[in-house]
Amino acid sequence: MRRPLPRTLRGQLTAGLVTLLALACLAVGITTALALHGFLMRRLDEQLTASGGRFAASLEHEAQPDTDNRPDTRGQAESTLGARLLNGTVTRAAVVDDATDRPLPLTPEDRRALAGIPVDSNGHSIRLSSLGAYRVTAVHGDDHDIMITGLPLHPVEETVHRLEAVEAVLFGVALVATGIAGALWVRISLRPLQNVTARAAEVAGLPLASGEVAMPGPLPDTDPRTEVGQVSTALNHMLGHVEDALTRRQAGEERHRHFAVDASHELRTPVANIRGHAELALRHQGPVPTEVRHALKRIDAESRRITRLVDDLLLLARLDAGRPLEHEPVDLTLLILNATDDARAAGPGHHWILDLPEEPVTVTGDAHRLQQAIGNLLANARTHTPPGTDVTIALTTGETGVCVDVSDDGPGIPEEVQPEVFGRFVRADRARARSTGSTGLGLAIVHAVITAHGGTVSVTSSPGQTNFRLTLPA
Repeated sequence: MRRPLPRTLRGQLTAGLVTLLALACLAVGITTALALHGFLMRRLDEQLTASGGRFAASLEHEAQPDTDNRPDTRGQAESTLGARLLNGTVTRAAVVDDATDRPLPLTPEDRRALAGIPVDSNGHSIRLSSLGAYRVTAVHGDDHDIMITGLPLHPVEETVHRLEAVEAVLFGVALVATGIAGALWVRISLRPLQNVTARAAEVAGLPLASGEVAMPGPLPDTDPRTEVGQVSTALNHMLGHVEDALTRRQAGEERHRHFAVDASHELRTPVANIRGHAELALRHQGPVPTEVRHALKRIDAESRRITRLVDDLLLLARLDAGRPLEHEPVDLTLLILNATDDARAAGPGHHWILDLPEEPVTVTGDAHRLQQAIGNLLANARTHTPPGTDVTIALTTGETGVCVDVSDDGPGIPEEVQPEVFGRFVRADRARARSTGSTGLGLAIVHAVITAHGGTVSVTSSPGQTNFRLTLPA
């Protein structure tokens, strides 16, 4: 299983530092071990050359019991190997043991190994079954035979292994110490970057989409020649541009909000006057031409429409300004019953289905605004679906809050309209919406009212199934 790499920059830098040091230690260890091994092998070859092959030469003639023709072990190191080959066959082999010679038993593999040594006076390494690894050299004898002299490789291997063990311990300690010190050093070096990350996270958590936002102060000045200093400087410039853009946006929104409020207030009086004069003219007892009466009725209808539009604009402006709503217990079950009765009276051709719990559900909020939001959802379902459509209003409670679902089996909302369905003056069918008097502000008011109550509103729609869900805190 592959171990995952560190994800943080601090972990990656520390791991990279330790990895580079480990590779350097490995290279140094291999180089020193190979150098020491080569040096000791050359010393061993020099010892073989200095021995002159006396011990092997003393094996050239068979020892006789009644003579003193024994192998010459004088000046030979203990465990020195001597062997004599004649016509490719080992005739004698012995090893120096306690200043005397000891016959060496050889297996067929040992004999083949000795017979295969090149006669070039150079050192060669072999392994014998009873002695282990040896460094040997072969030279020609006086009787057309071959003399082999060898020294054990055990001291060389032991010395190299001891060096490797010492290096492993030292390099291990160095890696651990470097890892700890490197982690601390990297952490100290990246501390300014942590400040940058914290400031960026703080800005990301701000509600930049709406309302007045208080931007955090700039980061402290750091050396611009460093990468962290360059990032800090760039972030400070970005924060400055964002703050300026937010200030401009807030000022523009304030101007638009004041304009909407002022215009709505200014329109209320003349619209009321027009409506009043139209109603007065319609109540005239004398004869009124048909065309004039029709015009007066249209004036009255359009003035009522303008009044609703002005009221909706004023409500949105107040909600945008953060005007406090009432916070009183609201019987949501009774509110849904009343809104459904109103919808049934306005749309008798639709099938209105209620799915309510047995016990009343109570939330805290503004009863008038909540009823307006639910009424707008029901009016939206009635307006944008044909007669005979089933509209279901369901109320459920859970740990996360209270949910109100308004579903219908109508034609659905076009996919390209769904992302902005809660926007202002958004109409899925502009021609039909205008003919039915829709202002395009109903769902925007729903979103604004539920958001002001700390809830959420969402929509899912496909042909034959549309569902609006309101979620309010329990």
